[in-house]
Formats: sequence, structure tokens, C-alpha cells
Amino acid sequence: MSLPPPLQTGDQVAIIATARCISKAEIQPAIDLLKSWGLKPILGSSIGLQEHQFAGSDQERAKDFQDQLDHPDIKAIWCARGGYGSVRLIDHIDFSSLKKQPKWIIGYSDVTAIHLHLQSLSFASLHAQMALGIEIKSSSTSIQLQKVLFGDDASIYSKNIHPLQKNGVASGEIIGGNLSVLYSILGSSSTPSFEGKILFLEDLDEYLYHIDRMMQSLKRSGVLKVIKGLIVGGMTDMNDNTIPFGKTAEETISEAVQDYNYPVCFHFPAGHTHANLPLIFGKVARLEVSSSQIQLTY
Repeated sequence: MSLPPPLQTGDQVAIIATARCISKAEIQPAIDLLKSWGLKPILGSSIGLQEHQFAGSDQERAKDFQDQLDHPDIKAIWCARGGYGSVRLIDHIDFSSLKKQPKWIIGYSDVTAIHLHLQSLSFASLHAQMALGIEIKSSSTSIQLQKVLFGDDASIYSKNIHPLQKNGVASGEIIGGNLSVLYSILGSSSTPSFEGKILFLEDLDEYLYHIDRMMQSLKRSGVLKVIKGLIVGGMTDMNDNTIPFGKTAEETISEAVQDYNYPVCFHFPAGHTHANLPLIFGKVARLEVSSSQIQLTY
């Protein structure tokens, strides 16, 4: 799988809204950040548009995305925010220009729908913080993003040791994203192959029983059987019913993979967490889970 070339000083980076509406003022810190890196931010036509919750109609958002994909001077595309709506664009987009000019598509959460579709087409992408809110994330969030975009070492070392982790070493392309979005994509034409890959999962504001439902779906569909490793990021702000489900999200995930002999780590610094470090989807990585630290190296 070919990766986009490193960015150079003066390169143009488009910021677009594939889902929920957003104003320029809300992403001004991200605009300033790009400028501080020597890059030229270009605001897509979807920024500032609104149709109910969305950043304009599906057609308007898709056109903006397509324009930035096809424009030869745009070297990367940064999704402004999540929410919901990215999946509605996929069937309206022609991604073939990425064959001639690979460029990073950057985002997470709702953008998981785009990441999975890109991997089904054998295009790499970047699971990383949106433009919105990057100023309130850890300094490592923006530092690591800059490193990846400019072609520097993107390895991650975490001390978040968890009692349910499974130690071991695995190599493979990283795939995945938001568990709820991945669950909704399974069985569609955007479903990539998971075989031999390292799966990353994270989620926000989900009910604990639904985490179990989704993990059972991944297990019964064969996804959990064919992967080489599992990275679990933030399972943030989980909800429970009046009668408790009885297990944490981590316990539920651990139970779902207990029959498989591959490394599993939890609380990895990616997803809806203070440190949302970038993961290069589609690039072969080495995951090492030990009793002292978690290493993800490329």
C-alpha cells in the first residue's frame, strides 16, 4: 500500500467538514497550528455551511471532498469534526485520484467510515485528531501529528499497562477506528479485509451492553479470529442501565478475544482521550505488549 509523501513547507492542507456543521471560528486554533508548521490552510466550501446538523447537504459536502481530492495543490485533507454524516458521502466520491496523487485523509470517530472504505480500496489514511479541539488535547497530540505529516518517526510508546492485556508481539497493517462506526460498516461494500492486520478500536458514550453486542458481531463475523493483534484506545464515558451490565468495556472486549493467541492492549493513547496520537492506517507496524510498556513502531 503506497503512502502519501511527506509534507513540505508551503504545502496546502484543506480543512473540510464531512459530517456535522462547523464555523471557521471553531477551527481557528487548527488554522493557526498549520500556519505555525509552515503549511497553508485552505478552507473547503463546506466550512460554515449548515443543513440541520450537517455541514450542508450530502451533495455539497461530497463536492467539497471531491474538489480537494482532485486538486493537485492540496497535499492533505484534514476533517474538521465528527458527529455523524461521513458515511453518507462515500458512494458519491471517486477516490481514484489517490492512485496518482496519494494524500493523507486525517480524522477519527465518524471519519472511521472513510478510513475503512479507503482501506477496502488499498489506500492509506491517518487516524488522528480532527481540526476541532486540537488545542485542548495534549501537546503530544499535535507534536505527533506534525511528525507523521512531515515524514518523521511516528512510533508510540505507552506506559498504560492494564491487568487484562495479553503480552506478545505482532506485525501487520493497522486498521479499524471507532467501534460503533466499524460495526455499522460490516457487510457493506466498504468492508475491508481484516486478515493479518492489527485492529484498533475506540468508542465514546456507548452503553456497556452495546459494546458487548458489537464485539459479539466482530467475533461471529470472523474479524477477531483473523487479526494479528488488538489495540484498544479510549473507551470513554461509557453508560450503564439501571440494572448494571456487570462488566466494564475492557472486560467485555477481553472476554471476546480470550480464545485467540495474539497481543492485546488497553487504554492506548488514541481516540476520544486527552492524548489522541495518530495511527497510520495501511502501514505495517510492529506491536509489542509487555509488562513494562506498549510499543507501536513502524
